[in-house]
Amino acid sequence: MNSKPKSATTMADLARLAGVHVSTVSRALADSPLVEQSVRKRIIKLASQHGYVVNSTARNLRSGRTQTLSVVIPLAHELGQGLTDPFFSSLLSHLADEITEKGYGMLLQKVVPPMDHWFDQLAAARRSDGIIVIGQSTEHKVLQAAAYSEVPFVVWGGHLRGQNYCVVGTDNVSAARMATEHLLRLGRRRIVFIGDPVSPEIKLRYEGYEQALAHGPAGTAKPVMVKAHLTPDAAYQATLEHLRTGRKFDAVFAASDVIAISAMRALSSSGIAIPEQVAVVGFDGIDLGAHVHPALTTLRQDLTRGAKLLVTQLLRRIAGETVESVKMPGELVVRESCGESR
Repeated sequence: MNSKPKSATTMADLARLAGVHVSTVSRALADSPLVEQSVRKRIIKLASQHGYVVNSTARNLRSGRTQTLSVVIPLAHELGQGLTDPFFSSLLSHLADEITEKGYGMLLQKVVPPMDHWFDQLAAARRSDGIIVIGQSTEHKVLQAAAYSEVPFVVWGGHLRGQNYCVVGTDNVSAARMATEHLLRLGRRRIVFIGDPVSPEIKLRYEGYEQALAHGPAGTAKPVMVKAHLTPDAAYQATLEHLRTGRKFDAVFAASDVIAISAMRALSSSGIAIPEQVAVVGFDGIDLGAHVHPALTTLRQDLTRGAKLLVTQLLRRIAGETVESVKMPGELVVRESCGESR
């Protein structure tokens, strides 16, 4: 004969076992700082021992929270750039780790044209407690306006003059200047920039490149921009087209590692030796750069720290705090593609 099934443990049962009020149990299971840490630990241990499972749906309905964070990637400037792009893959991986560690779920969304009112629509859907926007694309004005709304959000991107929303990102100007100055120190004087400054981050990288050339030694050529999309095939074709012009250059500073690797492929297929004839430096620090031949010199962005800061700043915004933008330094990683390795 089967025994009668044991009834589920309730919050009232936990309160009785712990010798506290039901409201204290509720706060403890929600990890509230209003409950002393030792009491919280004791209640959580009892809940585990007695198989009590928190009804997160009911709790979220009561609090008006979803316990989810949205990660949004606007791609008005680059329709062909997929989420498999190495930069996106790396940053999204770090974000998923950080968001999960904080006890939240992650909702991922790509925004492509037509993009009218995309931020307002995201906010109205109320599918998450806050939004992390990866890259400003062409949407700086939209984000400026959104800063006056009640929607908590932070942005990975470039730091722009007059910006009124919170941004976490690399100091693109100084990082690009560092990369270009390294090429100048190696004796390169005709350095071309490959990338399209339609997005703020790449525009700032071009500014840093220009600044380095403006203060370069005698014989430094004027800036030359080779416009190229962020996709491999587009960057490869743009490099080939520039080679066909016959304009001489001895170095490439690329706006991203994907562009740099594609440029190296175009140079090699045209019989140009790297780095003997043309040195190449990229930007981002993706893992693939260390495994191409020659290994790619790059300006590495600290995406591990960046992801942590994005999540931390967003949670502070959700809690009603005022948060400041964070500008991180880049790190020059020197390998064989520039003619020098460490």
